[in-house]
This record gives sequence, C-alpha cells and structure tokens, in this order.
Amino acid sequence: MDRIVDRCDPGGRAWVAEAVRLVDADANRSADTHLHVFPLPPEWGIDLYLKDESVHPTGSLKHRLARSLFLYGLANGWIREGTTIIEASSGSTAVSEAYFARLLGLPFVAVMPASTSPEKIQLIEFYGGRCHLVDDPSSIYAESRRLAAGCDGHFMDQFTYAERATDWRGNNNIAESIFEQLRLERFPEPSWVVVGAGTGGTSATIGRYVRYRRFQTRLAVVDPEGSAFHGSYADGDPERTAAGSRIEGIGRPRVEPSFLPTVIDLMIRVPDAASIAAMRWTSEVSGRDVGGSTGTNMWGAAELIAGMRARGERGSVVTLICDGGERYTGTYGSDDWLAGQGFDIAPYRAALDAFLKTGDLPTVP
Repeated sequence: MDRIVDRCDPGGRAWVAEAVRLVDADANRSADTHLHVFPLPPEWGIDLYLKDESVHPTGSLKHRLARSLFLYGLANGWIREGTTIIEASSGSTAVSEAYFARLLGLPFVAVMPASTSPEKIQLIEFYGGRCHLVDDPSSIYAESRRLAAGCDGHFMDQFTYAERATDWRGNNNIAESIFEQLRLERFPEPSWVVVGAGTGGTSATIGRYVRYRRFQTRLAVVDPEGSAFHGSYADGDPERTAAGSRIEGIGRPRVEPSFLPTVIDLMIRVPDAASIAAMRWTSEVSGRDVGGSTGTNMWGAAELIAGMRARGERGSVVTLICDGGERYTGTYGSDDWLAGQGFDIAPYRAALDAFLKTGDLPTVP
C-alpha cells in the first residue's frame, strides 16, 4: 500500500467552488421575506406577525432548507459535478431542491407519496425534476436510498440533516431574520414563536437560536393529527409511530432524526379540520393566500393568544406563512374534496370568527 494516497482533484474543487458561488448568488438576489402584521383588535395589547416564507423564489419555507442542504452537501464533498440528487419529500422541499439542482445542472429525482398534490408534482417537473411516486409513504426513505445507490447519486435526506445543515447561530437563518425584523416593534422580543414540524429543522433552528441569544421567547410546535411528533413529545418515546399527516409539509408517521424535542417549550395537537378552517380564515382576514400548514400554525397561535388574553398578558406572537394556497386548490381549497374526506370545518371556522371578536377561542366538541 502506498504511503501517500493522493486524491487531489483541482477540477472537482473548481466545480464545487462555482456551485457554491451560484447558490450564494441566488440568495444575494433574493430579498429577505416579509413580516406581516395580522389584524387583531389593538385594545388586546397583543401583536401577531406572519413571516411570509411563500415569497421565496420557489414559493415556500423549504427554499431556505434546500439552500442549506445543497451547501451542506457541497461542503461535505457529497455533491459533485454530475451527481444525481435524490430526495424523499411530500412536495415543497422537492420543489425547492429541483430548483437548486437545475441551477447547478444536476439531475433531480423526488421520491414522493402517490397522494402528493398534482400542483406540487407539476412544480417539480417545471424545474426539471422527475417524480418517483410510491404507494406506501413509509417506503420513501428506503426507496430513496435504493435509487441513490443505483446511480451513484446523493440522497439529500432532509429528515436527518435539516437540523445540522442550517447554522442555528445566525448567518441570516429564519430565527435571526425574525428577531431583526421585530427590532423596532413595540414588543421586539416575542412571547411565542409558533411553527410546525415536518423535518424538525425549523423548530430546532429557532429553539437553539433563542437560547444562544439569551431570549426568553418560548417555542410552540403545532402538530397535525396523525403525526408521531406530539405523542413522542408527550411520552418521551422516540420510536413512536403514527398513521401520518393529511396536512402536507408537516407531521410525520415516525419521529424524524432532525426533530429536537429538548428545545421545544410546548406542543399543540391541531385537528385537520381546524387547520383547513384556519387556512381559509387566514386568507380571508389577511388577504394573503396561504396553505394548510399555515392554517395549523394559525390555529396554534390563536390558542396561545386566547391564553394570553385570559391571563391579562401583553406581547407579540410570530408564526409562519409556509407556502401559498395555490398549491392546494384541488384539495384544501375545494369544498368537494373536503366533503369526500369527511371534513366538517364549519365549527372551527365559527370558533375563529368568535376569537377575532372576543379574544376567546371556543372549544369545538
């Protein structure tokens, strides 16, 4: 065996350097996302803000994650010229990764449940990606690994690497952006930040950042019915499984490696009908078309604000617009689809209307 093993590859390093430049240049062209004020009665003394992640170039919160995952893969030497990128995704992450793969001239394959909305599939294909649909959602991980091994590709594995690919100390991550944008508001340090969990990367980033910066802000994670995260958080069982979520982009049938329960202060399980009612209510009240996971966020925010009102507390609450409602016109936006799924959103919509008038969120039987 040779004493010196030389794997220097100047050409490969030059390609990686150019790829990193392209990803950074894309970020440099994109302004930060807006922080909108949601209209609450001013006499409440509580401000609600919506961090609008739908205005990213690929239309969702997952644009940040995809950028971080590509930079992580490039810096680790996992992504090289010609590497086929494989991802297991329910949609939005795959849309954003397809965008970055096209930017770098790389093939992209999204391994997705067959139930993924047609709108998301069309977006992935628009950016040059290929969709590999599977009937069993729990098989997307093994199928992704199989495909990657078969073509010497790279499985991005967002569910493992989301919490480590993003620099939680800052570097314009979503937490740093939120606190900087709140700096001139009357309650610059929010009482609560409310997010959902899909990979767990966003909640891990925000939870770590508030501790690192010594803020007293509390982190609430909302979880749709059918997800394993809430039950695992309640009983401490990391091996817990569940049926899986019907709210795309959040909730998982298993507890993902990127989910970090120790940085979460509170979890709220949100019924699917409440998520969809809150999605529609938010769009109507704010004038901004939002998706289902944003509805989950907003239901949780309303619960927390109602609690603050009951205790006579003042302060601010921040949550996210994860993506736009145009991706769900055939599902959550369709009354026929809701009827076919057996959803009755009317009681939850009535509760939200009452909340905006009184500050109390009535319990739905």
